[in-house]
Amino acid sequence: MIPELKKTIEHKMQKTVETLKGDLAKIRTGRAHTGLLDHILVEYYGSMVPVAQVANVTLIDARTIGVQPWEKPMVAKVERAIRDSDLGVNPANTGEIIRVPMPALTEERRRELTRIVRHEGENARVAVRNLRRDANQHLKDAVKDKTISEDEERRAEENIQKLTDHYVAEIDKLLAHKEQELMQI
Repeated sequence: MIPELKKTIEHKMQKTVETLKGDLAKIRTGRAHTGLLDHILVEYYGSMVPVAQVANVTLIDARTIGVQPWEKPMVAKVERAIRDSDLGVNPANTGEIIRVPMPALTEERRRELTRIVRHEGENARVAVRNLRRDANQHLKDAVKDKTISEDEERRAEENIQKLTDHYVAEIDKLLAHKEQELMQI
């Protein structure tokens, strides 16, 4: 029972870290990368689909993303979807290719993004700690039901604490890297 609990908790903590990585990737720095457009949806024959399913998304240079829709009528729709998104960019349509220049970040915007990053990191830490709390409660219930001994519970709690410490340290490392990336000019 304890090994399955530990494996489940570790898997959930890993998922929390992966989710944080995805959230941090959406927070843009001064550099362009194609992942910035992943969450933008475009209306395509009555259904909403990601930009990557209706267009080829590439990097033109370090600060410009190129979007080339596969169908000519989609150019205007893709451009509108990018312009209306929360990225704060102004795409330029050249007829077949949409250029999405990434404006340089101001110092104020960098600090605001850093606050957002820290908030996301704190949410991830809280999620990991909640998983630890749930696992420890599960162990206490098992002791109460007499399915495991108190010694086994104590050892399992120590292992879960080590897991928690490991994943919190990993979250801290991700945050430090993202903050450094944001503050680079």
